[in-house]
Amino acid sequence: MHFTGRTWRPPYEAHSVIIQATSGCAYRKCRFCSLYKDEPFRMSPMKEFEEDLAEIKSLQPYARRVFWTGANPFSMSYERLKLRARTVRDYLIKCQTMAMFASVRDIRAKEAWQLKKLRAMGINGLTIGTESGDDDTLLLAGKGYTAADILEQCQKLDQAGIEYYFVYMTGLAGKGGGYRNAVRSAELFSQLNPYFISVDSLTLFPGTKLYRMAQAGRFVPAGEKERLRELQIFIEELRIRTHLFADSRSNFYPVTAALPRERESVIGELQYVLDTVSEEEMVEYRRGLKSL
Repeated sequence: MHFTGRTWRPPYEAHSVIIQATSGCAYRKCRFCSLYKDEPFRMSPMKEFEEDLAEIKSLQPYARRVFWTGANPFSMSYERLKLRARTVRDYLIKCQTMAMFASVRDIRAKEAWQLKKLRAMGINGLTIGTESGDDDTLLLAGKGYTAADILEQCQKLDQAGIEYYFVYMTGLAGKGGGYRNAVRSAELFSQLNPYFISVDSLTLFPGTKLYRMAQAGRFVPAGEKERLRELQIFIEELRIRTHLFADSRSNFYPVTAALPRERESVIGELQYVLDTVSEEEMVEYRRGLKSL
């Protein structure tokens, strides 16, 4: 298999077959991210892609879901995505879906009819690192798009019938910004149909612009209890039926919830942590995180 550089897949793709479609990130301007900072963006040549598919076929000929790695394979043009999707189906005749990371910018570059065609070819399951639905926070994070862009582009996915998943990040708005970020993000997300929302909590690592801003006093990180309160507000304000997973290592206290059914119970669970665990203990946990 032709895996190069940093290879990462979401926890919920653990049972998917993995193939490299791209390596690196086509954007590399998010101020909190160091995942692909030294790795140039590269599309896997079709020769490599087919060789990997042949190897997968020899080992798992009946694979039903394939996850394409790289920070945002969906940045490829419609024609390149179409070619690769059809090639996957040539080798893996039982494959039902092909999932991958995507950016709002990547969706913007596709026409509505193209998205419908890609869905028909089996591309279904886009993990979108929105991080926020608040314009001030998106600007601070260097995401390169606005809340209105998220709404417009993800409505195109809804119309095309493409399943997608959001990532929300507590603490990204900085100290004092959590309430605003939670309310505005929940308001935006509630106008869309993410199949589930994965929640991370901002962890500053050396080498990121936001880390340097914090060192220089130009960004004040939110406290740990403020982040948990932000998560409570976000859950309280969401008005859609979805699943929420705040169980990555970046979260001090992992929770999951089927919303709205489990809304009150998970809010109460978080409140118990707020009432019984000290800020210092939470801070110490985050200091111990060397990677995510």
